[in-house]
Amino acid sequence: MDLTERVKHIFDDSIRTKTQARADLAAPIAQAAALIVGGLLDGGKILSCGNGGSAADAQHFSAKMLCRFERERPGLPAYALTTDVAVLTAIANEYDYRECFAKQVSAIGHPGDLLLAISTSGNSPNIVRAVEVAHGRQMKVIALTGRDGGALGRSLTDQDVEIRVPATATARIQEVHLLTIHCLCDLVDAQLLGS
Repeated sequence: MDLTERVKHIFDDSIRTKTQARADLAAPIAQAAALIVGGLLDGGKILSCGNGGSAADAQHFSAKMLCRFERERPGLPAYALTTDVAVLTAIANEYDYRECFAKQVSAIGHPGDLLLAISTSGNSPNIVRAVEVAHGRQMKVIALTGRDGGALGRSLTDQDVEIRVPATATARIQEVHLLTIHCLCDLVDAQLLGS
């Protein structure tokens, strides 16, 4: 096995996936960014959640909103529900892991807030449950999914936005999710600060 050629193949596969996704995702990414800005201007906040690599993506998004993306600006209220180990393990122990994000959304989510729900398969029970609770709290949802959108895609309302990566490989979906997060950050800054 030639490792250099394997690396080139992975790069090519990633580029191909992003190129294929560009046409499908440009409009929903723009719609999601407008939803975020509208929510922020109305005094709302953004809660984000995911598992594994998607948890890291949720935290990455929150960090870029709270701190900065590529330009200086005041911090924006965005919180990853994946970061407090004591809360996550208490909820998982006392209730069920399926409730680890839902209980947090129920406690701190308010009407007008947004939930950024990330699941490559769309079938993470704790993410779907968080969306159910968010809807009950009159929150809108932005879902980053892949494959066929799974149960998460099917749980969304016409008020929500799904950004579904047209791919099946988890790594490729996650790569497009990260690019999507960077697009969202850029579009939020552009709307708030100008081009």
